[in-house]
Amino acid sequence: MIASAAAPRPRLSKWPSVILLSCCVVLAMSPWFAASAVVPALRVQYRLSESAVALMTSVVSLGFIAGTLAIALTGIADRQDPRRVFRWCASGGGAASLAALAFDPGSATVIAMRFLGGACMAGIYPLGMKIASGWTERDMGLLVGIITASVTLGSASPYLIAALGDVGWPQASLAVACASLASAFAIGWVELGPRHTLNQRFVVRQAFAAFRAGGLRLANLGYFGHKWENYAMWAWIGAFLQSSLATVPGVDDAKHVGNLAAFCVIAFGAVGCLVGGMAADRIGRTTVAIAALALSGACCIAAGLLYAGHPAPLIALCLVWGFAVVADSGQFSSCVIELSDPSLTGTFLTVQTCIGFLITLPAIHVVGYLSGRFGWHYAFSVLAVGPLLGIVAMVRLRGHPDAIELGHGRR
Repeated sequence: MIASAAAPRPRLSKWPSVILLSCCVVLAMSPWFAASAVVPALRVQYRLSESAVALMTSVVSLGFIAGTLAIALTGIADRQDPRRVFRWCASGGGAASLAALAFDPGSATVIAMRFLGGACMAGIYPLGMKIASGWTERDMGLLVGIITASVTLGSASPYLIAALGDVGWPQASLAVACASLASAFAIGWVELGPRHTLNQRFVVRQAFAAFRAGGLRLANLGYFGHKWENYAMWAWIGAFLQSSLATVPGVDDAKHVGNLAAFCVIAFGAVGCLVGGMAADRIGRTTVAIAALALSGACCIAAGLLYAGHPAPLIALCLVWGFAVVADSGQFSSCVIELSDPSLTGTFLTVQTCIGFLITLPAIHVVGYLSGRFGWHYAFSVLAVGPLLGIVAMVRLRGHPDAIELGHGRR
């Protein structure tokens, strides 16, 4: 008897592929999201200093920036099947998290593993957007918004974990390692869309072409203004709300309520990503980006005015801020995809992400310094500079000849 051939694996269509892709992005990015959740345990259980705990968190960002730079300079995001690069990076991130379990959290080896994990995550978010863009028809904003919403929900998760209870270092490391490895396996089921292309003739200077073309340069400048505000707001909104609630009589547990409110604020940004993406497909990329930047910039200033006041209007404002602060995010990535050569979208998205996340580091430290020096009434105001510069870039892009390529003519 001749054995029958194995049945071919069923191929996923567009929406199952996009949904599975978004889940893979969250799972593979989980080592970054979980870092904040283990901070209390690192302080108490392992008696790490504030500087050591800060290094445990910031070294992941440094690794991510180094990883995006390496991917951009090699062009691997456009020369290889993006699912393969995604799998390599997710596997590397999972292995780094597993290896860290064998050492004391304060050791140099764990710091090195955190850096390596951050570098591996550089192949997750930008590559996820490239894969999603291959499925676009007239819904680029929505598809990129789904990926951005996934990252937003993941970024909110540490505040929920902190509100429910502290998590230990070994449990968190093992959980994120398993999540990363599961993502590496599952990405193989995601199909590439009909618009996906490869670049077989990449040279290093192509990585910087986005800054020579007028429309692409303006889209990137808008993104950089957005990133000045985005992660600094996410990084400090929990401390801001806890500090404000602690001044209000009748609030019994400001830390618990503040963490829960911070989770809701950041998680509500996922709705902003989806609504912003769908609106941009209908009325235009620059229109939605300008509106979101204006609203979030106003919230940067208004939040300080409501500090130490009644919790209801403050939390309501922060929910609006959480919605607006990322409603524009997907529009900048969509602009880069639509204005670039399809064979270079992975590289251009990685370059954009690399510089954007580099900008987040000084912004986070500036807000921390201002809050300690002058108080929370004024600390967030400096973030409004980012949305202002982003609006200028988007207004200029709206009038640029290249803008006709955006959203099938919807600027």
